[in-house]
Amino acid sequence: MTDPNFILVCGLSELKPRQPKTFEVDGRFVVLVLVDDEVYCIDDVCTHDGGTLGDGTLDDHCLACPRHGAKFDVRTGEAITMPATEATASHEAKIVGDSVYVKLSEER
Repeated sequence: MTDPNFILVCGLSELKPRQPKTFEVDGRFVVLVLVDDEVYCIDDVCTHDGGTLGDGTLDDHCLACPRHGAKFDVRTGEAITMPATEATASHEAKIVGDSVYVKLSEER
C-alpha cells in the first residue's frame, strides 16, 4: 500500500463474512464488516445514545445497534431507522492482498 493515509488494520482472514468486528485505528474505534468480498468501515458509535455497534447484527448492508435497534448502512454510515436520526462516520476501506486498510475520514 503506497498511500500513507491508509492504515493497516488487520489480515483479511480475521474478518468473517457478515460478522462485524471492532478495531482501534489511530485512537478511534471502528467496525469492519466483510460483505460480498467488500470491506466496509464505520465508527463504532450509535448516534442515538453513544453505544457501540460492533456487537450488532447485520441484515443485508444494515448494522443494527444491539441496544435499541437503530440501523446504520455500513456502506455510508447513514442512519436507516429510529431511534437514530444522524449518520455515524464512514471510512474508506480497501483489501490489498491479504490485508485490510482503512483511511479515516475527518468527520466524527
